[in-house]
Amino acid sequence: MINKIDTRLKLPRYFVQFRPQVCRILNTPVSELAIDVGAQLRAVRTLYGLSQRELAKRAGVTNGLISLIEQNRVSPSVSSLKKVLDGIPMALSEFFTLDFSRTPQVFFRSDELTVMGDRSVTFRLVAGRRPNRAMSLLHEHYAPGADTGADMIRHEGEEGGVIVSGTIELTVGAETRQLGPGDAYYFTSAIPHRFRNPGSEPCEIISASTPPTF
Repeated sequence: MINKIDTRLKLPRYFVQFRPQVCRILNTPVSELAIDVGAQLRAVRTLYGLSQRELAKRAGVTNGLISLIEQNRVSPSVSSLKKVLDGIPMALSEFFTLDFSRTPQVFFRSDELTVMGDRSVTFRLVAGRRPNRAMSLLHEHYAPGADTGADMIRHEGEEGGVIVSGTIELTVGAETRQLGPGDAYYFTSAIPHRFRNPGSEPCEIISASTPPTF
């Protein structure tokens, strides 16, 4: 009969401070770590969209072992845990330090967006405080006659968007086009470009750019 093992025992301070050296202590039971190993593994597996069977196949272990670890019915050695994590792949140090209680915000109310610009041109940035963002997702508003300035804009990356309402005149390089609701654009941002609302109604655009420009 397999007894459930307490996986929340404290790890010695020096061990926590030097997690990259964990691999050298291959026989250390992970039951000594200051985390719920089973819950952590289940959360990581779910985060990567893997079933127990798929993770087991990748790691070269049985899916029964994955199940037992996640239920905290067995306490694997660090070397065994490393073998399982290699199937993701994920480093031991990342597994030990990943804090799911402090994961980045996923949902945002309208008043939580970061507002930039002025009354004529306004950009509302999604997840403005998210660290290491890979893109800028914007809700753009152009008042009638507003534009991004007389000078053309150019920067690294790519950008694209869909016009929600109103009309926008977009100049990309030597080409100019007027776009209306449902129309879209996508171009390399290094090409000089400019936005202008030539209409009598406000223009609304949902856009994205990468790498982030805001």
